[in-house]
Formats: sequence, structure tokens, C-alpha cells
Amino acid sequence: MPPQQSLGTAAARNLATTTKSAPQMQEITSRWLLKMLPWVQVQGGTYRVNRRLSYSVGDGRVTFVQTGDRVAVIPAELGELPALRDFGDEEALGELARRCEQREIAAGQVLAASGDAADSVYLLAHGKVEKIGTGPYGDETVLGVHADGAYFGDQALVDGDAVWEYTARAVTACTVLTLSRADVLNLAERADSLRDHLAGLLSIPEQRTNKYGEAAIDLSAGHVGEAVVPHTYVDYDASPREYELSVAQTVLKVHSRVADLYNQPMNQTEQQLRLTVEALRERQEHELINNREFGLLNNCDYGQRLQPHDGAPGPDDMDELLSRRRGSKLFLAHPKAIAAFGRECNKRGLVPESVDVGGHHVPAWRGVPIFPCNKIPVTDARTTSIICMRTGEAEQGVIGLQQSGIPDEIEPSLSVRFMGIDEQAIISYLVTAYYSAAILVPDALGVLENVEVSRWR
Repeated sequence: MPPQQSLGTAAARNLATTTKSAPQMQEITSRWLLKMLPWVQVQGGTYRVNRRLSYSVGDGRVTFVQTGDRVAVIPAELGELPALRDFGDEEALGELARRCEQREIAAGQVLAASGDAADSVYLLAHGKVEKIGTGPYGDETVLGVHADGAYFGDQALVDGDAVWEYTARAVTACTVLTLSRADVLNLAERADSLRDHLAGLLSIPEQRTNKYGEAAIDLSAGHVGEAVVPHTYVDYDASPREYELSVAQTVLKVHSRVADLYNQPMNQTEQQLRLTVEALRERQEHELINNREFGLLNNCDYGQRLQPHDGAPGPDDMDELLSRRRGSKLFLAHPKAIAAFGRECNKRGLVPESVDVGGHHVPAWRGVPIFPCNKIPVTDARTTSIICMRTGEAEQGVIGLQQSGIPDEIEPSLSVRFMGIDEQAIISYLVTAYYSAAILVPDALGVLENVEVSRWR
């Protein structure tokens, strides 16, 4: 190797001024949910959602416990059945849970046939069951789908003359628990609390409701002459739901030596704070999706949860999700779900359109943008969910909640407070974000659940 004749680059860099980037952070995403939600100012930290009084109750899901291949229903979860709602005798509920019989159903097997007597309620622990009816031209049609945690046939517990209005057929292998009307009546003969509860159900006068389960408003239209105009009033829910602002906090620490000596060409404190705020905003979006108290996935009404017809998210599934609400503003989906939907469109020779949102070209379906959101979880079974929502207070949609104007605020509802300098010369800042979300009416939000994202053919 010839001798070196000039200064090497490694040595030259010791005298050169490098060009630096600002600190980069891979966790930062587009956070479309935070951008697209209309944010409502909440004074006092609490937002109350007032609704009309509704008589529809007991439409939740049932929870089970599994021990090996044995499945049992949690006794208190039987209170999700309309006939057992508000029934508080734990001993009787425990006996009913023990009387539930486990059955393994093969794919394609019929659990109940249309027109047959309904004498049992089915609790679906695992699997998918289709509701099969007759179309307008006599052909077979799918009326809906039941999935994990659903129940059907519950009218059999209170109506001895009930019949199946549709055929229930397993789409996949299913594990179900059945509770017969005979077992319920047998226990009622020995348990006074259950007998009185069932008798009370039969004595409740039928309430007039609209198709959404809300108390009906009496009106008359199209009359002639001097017909008597009906009297009415709009009744309200006496116990409306209240949403309290949630909080995400962290303490940012910066050594005073760093803040004093290493602030050129970039301010170290500002960069530390910028990355901390980004992390808080990422956490905020995660909570808005997944939080058990106010997260969109956990608070979607069960009547607005759909199952894909063929596992993978197809155009028909997206159309059904859209049809459940008026004025849908956006879809939210994991990037893998968006790719799976694109594959299904490719199979049919369809090309989803795109729309311009703030200078960004976003894929869309029927003109509704599909925004990526990696906070929506993908399970080990390679399934995820797709969210569709209507937004805004005026539209009775989904809204974000915040309280701006708090002390030391640097962004709406986000503050940075100086906490002092400790004996180790470390400066501390308390970084706090307040937020929540509210669903004003049930049909403002819909979720397509159990979407497969790993199917390639």
C-alpha cells in the first residue's frame, strides 16, 4: 500500500462542523384519529350524554371460562339475557349456569330450524353461526351472523309458544352451551326469587317503542276533519352516561449540565419535550381505540358489531358496515386490513378510489376515506377489526373530549409544568394530556370484527 499523501477523512472530521438532523423517532405515526375527530371543550372534566329513554335492555355478550376443553358460563353473565336482566339471586344464577349443557357443533350443522318450537337458549362460546331465512323470491338468504359471546333463542325462557323465526346454522366448528326452558321452570318451582322474577316479567305492560327501542312519540299525520290530536312528551334516560377526561402523564428529566452546555445548534430541552409530546399523543390515540372505559372498540354497541361473510374483508362487508349508519365520515383500519381489503377488491376486478384529505391521497370506499391506524390490534390468529364512524356533535356522532385553557398549556389540553431542580441538578417537567371520547348515539360507530388479514388466495 503506498504511503498516505494527504489528510484522511477520519482526522478531518475532528475539525469539521457536521450537519445534523433533529432527533428522529420511529414511533411517530400519522395519528389520523386525532386529526379527524372533532374535539369538544369539556368544562369540569366531565361530559354527559343525554339520550331519550330506551326500553331495549339485555343485549350484551356472555362471558365464559375455559378449563381444558370444558367451557362454563360465568353465572353473573346470565344477567345479559333479557329474561334474567336485574335478577340478582347469585345462588339461583349459579344453579342455572351449572344446568347449561355444552355441545360441540360441526361446521354446516343446523342448531335450530325455522318454524320449530324454541325451547332452549343458545350461548355461543366460540365459533360463528349464520341466521338463515327465506328471500323475497323463495331463495335462501343470510339474515345475520352470531359470533363469540352471542346468544340466541332467549325468547324461549319466557314464552312457551315461541318458535324459531330463522334457521341457525354453524359456519365454523362451534362450542355452545344450551339452557332449556324446562330447566329454568324446574328451578323456578324451588326458587321463589326466580319464580317471582319470571312472573314480574309477564306482568310488565308492553311499552310502545320505535325501531331503535326508544320510547315512542305519539303523532298523527294525514288526518282530515276535526280529529283529536294526540298528546305526547319526549322522555329522557334518567341515568345518562358520563365520560370523565382521562389523563396520560410523564415526568421529563433533563440534567442542567446538558441544558446549559449542549444547546447548540439545537435546544436539548425543546427536543426532549418534542419527542415526549409525540409519545404522549401516540398513547392518547391508543387509549381512544383500546381503553376499556371509553375506547371505541370496547364501547361499540353490540348491535353495531358485524362479522365478515367470508373471513377476509370484502366489498360486501364494507357496504354492510356503511349501511348501518347515515353520514359515515371515515373508516379506521390497521394497514394489514387495508391491504387485505385491497386484495379482495383485486379478486373482483375492482379498483378502490382515493380521496384528497388535506393534501394526502387516502384510499376510500364509496367516497368514505379509509385511514390507517396501527393502534387497532391484530390478534395471534391474524384477525383484526375495521371501524366506521360518523363524527360531530351536530350529527350525533363520535366526538373527542378535551379541556383547553389549562395552566402551562403548550397544545390544546396538553400542559408542561416546571417541577423544580433536585439535589443532583436534574430539571423535572410534568407533561400531562387530558382526553376522552364519547359516542353520542349507538349507530354513530360500527365495527367489522374478526377480519382475516393473512389470506392471500
